Order: sequence, then C-alpha cells, then structure tokens
Amino acid sequence: MDLEDYRRRARVWLEANAPQARVEGTPDAGGVAAAKAFMAELYDAGYSGITWPAEWGGQGLTQAEERAFAAEAARFTLPTYVFSIGLGMCGPTLVDLGTDEQRRRYVRPLLRGEEIWCQLFSEPGAGSDVAALQTRAVPTDGGWVVDGQKVWTSVAQNADWGLLLTRTDVDVPKHKGLTMFIVDMHAPGVTVRPLRDMTGRAHFNEIFFDGVHIPAENLVGQVGGGWSCAVTTLLHERLSIAGGVGMSGQKDNPVAFEALRESADTGDPLVRDQLVELYVRSRALALFNQRLSQETKAGIFPGARGSAAKLLLAELTLFQADLASSLAGPEAVAHSGAEGDGGARLAHSLALAPAMALGGGTNEIMRNIVGERVLNLPPEPRTDKNVPFKDLKTSGGPAS
Repeated sequence: MDLEDYRRRARVWLEANAPQARVEGTPDAGGVAAAKAFMAELYDAGYSGITWPAEWGGQGLTQAEERAFAAEAARFTLPTYVFSIGLGMCGPTLVDLGTDEQRRRYVRPLLRGEEIWCQLFSEPGAGSDVAALQTRAVPTDGGWVVDGQKVWTSVAQNADWGLLLTRTDVDVPKHKGLTMFIVDMHAPGVTVRPLRDMTGRAHFNEIFFDGVHIPAENLVGQVGGGWSCAVTTLLHERLSIAGGVGMSGQKDNPVAFEALRESADTGDPLVRDQLVELYVRSRALALFNQRLSQETKAGIFPGARGSAAKLLLAELTLFQADLASSLAGPEAVAHSGAEGDGGARLAHSLALAPAMALGGGTNEIMRNIVGERVLNLPPEPRTDKNVPFKDLKTSGGPAS
C-alpha cells in the first residue's frame, strides 16, 4: 500500500473511531473497559503493534507506517494509558527474550488490549538501585514461590500480568543473583494497594507477594540472568518514556501546551525567546528519538543513549512546567477545579511534572549512565560490586 494512502486510511479511521474527549489520569473500571474495547478495534484495524513481528501477532510493517499513523494520531488523545507499560516495556522484552511459547501466549492479547501488563522492579529499599532488591523467589516443585514487596508500580491495579524481578541467589554479588518471571497479578497471595500522589490521583501502587506460586514456564531468560533481562526492559522503558508513549501513553508533552499559548505575551521578547527555546528542545528530542527508533529497528542497540533521551525529556518537562507556571501566574494554583477548567488541567500537569525526573530512573542516575557509558568518564567507586548480597548492609539491615 502506498504510504500516503496508508496515512489517509489511518486518518479516516481515527476520525471515525478515536474518542474526541480528552482522557486524563488513571481510568476507573468503566474507563478500563472502554479502553480495552478501543484497543481491540485499533488492533483489528491494523494500527496496534504496527512494527511488531507478524509471527507473534504484530502487523509486521515498517517505521514509515508507524510514523505515518503517529502523525495522524497526534491530533487525538487515545485512551491507551493502561496499556503503556505493556506496549512500551513488557511486550518488547518478551519479543526480545521470551520463549516462542511465551510470545505466542502473551504478545497478541497484549497488543489487542485483552490483557494489561505492569513492571515490578522498584522496592521500598531499592528504587534507583534496582539490583539491591530483596523480593525472594525460592524454587519449589513445578516452579517458584515468591515473597516480598514492590512499589511505585504503574497500572498494577488494572494489570493481569507483570514482569517481576526477584532475587534467587544471595550468595553472589547483587547483580548476579536476580531472575525475571512473568507473574499472574490475580494469583493467590498477590495484594495490590493504590498510592495517591500529590496530583490527587492513584497513578502508582504498592504490591505485596505472600507465598505466590509462579510456574516454571514463566521464567524469562535464565535463572540468575535477571539483571540482563532488566537492562533490556529498562532500555525499552527509557526509549518509550522519551518517545512519549511510556508514562502518559500520549505523544504530547505532559504539561498542557494550550496554557502556554493562551497565557503567553508574544509581544514580550523574553517570552518569545523562551517559547523558541521550548520549540528547539522539543524538536531536537523528537529527532533524537526518531534516530534511536530507526537504529533499534535496524538492529543497532542504542544502549545508554536511551538514558540520554529520557534525561532530555525530564529536563524538557521541568523547563516547560516552569515556563507554564510563570506565564499562567496565579491561575496555575488558583482555579475553580471544574471539569474543562484550563487552570485545573495546568495545575494537574504541573504537579505531575516532577515525576518525569524520577520515574524510569532519576535524573542523577541517568547522568551517571550517560557519563560512564556514553562519555566514558571514570565510574563512581562501588564498594559492593564483588560482595555477596547476603553480606551487604541494606536499609533494613543485613540481607538474608
């Protein structure tokens, strides 16, 4: 099919099927049902998993078609938030590392919106230092038994499955004793508790695992190879966040652009300079993301440059939030709160903006990664690199 014809067909389909109302925040149960119905229609129309391998349920097309659809979809706010973790992180990890049986079982239902996924890495005592996690998986007949806690997990309250990173060996250094599993979020012993943040909404969750059984066939990669699997997932996470499809599920920036347009005094040369700076940063990041995406599809591993893209987005988001608040003035905090109130939307966006510098790795961690792995600067001293995990001192005392 001619690319222009493909884009025209996508435009017609979106105009007929995409919701016109803006969808914000974490959807309720009714919103999840509507989102699942929309994803099924999106998949059946050929617009979900556009570049994913056809043998595992994707469309098997090229980046040209993906970019064409994204350009048309940018005019809409699609209700895909609850699928963002699966589409941006879990699904790509399974395509890269899963067994053929796992790909056949999970990828197509994920792309069609039949099942929702979450990522279970961070813990109360292991946030940015993921390798310090303590959730234990112990072998048993036919699989593994898991006990522990995860936190800051997006969409877990709606998830059917999760990628779970656990510790399976405490007698080796922390990076070598990890193993990844697919976990059923509805299994006995799994408890999900939403956490309300300063936006007033429950974007994140804490999860408790109490004697949860995981079948042997749910192992991802190799026993003890969890850190390598996690690096793959984190790469996809940072690329998806930086590309605008990770945390928000949208192609636009987290802070409302309309507030900038409505509030900006374009007769002020200083304001014009700031708006130009915003455009330049946004355009540069978009082009950088496009290059990384093209390289990834061509089999060129972006490596730590994905962290650079994520850092650039976090800095852009904070810059945009600061600019929006200075232009909006009191309206950024004093508003009616009524539905459709631009001030309320802006206030929500401003409260959410700092999360971009935390989720998916803090800005400080991203700078370390870029410095050490892209610029080849000397690494920070690491006293725990070759120490068995059981001998480390953690926030909760000796690990065991």
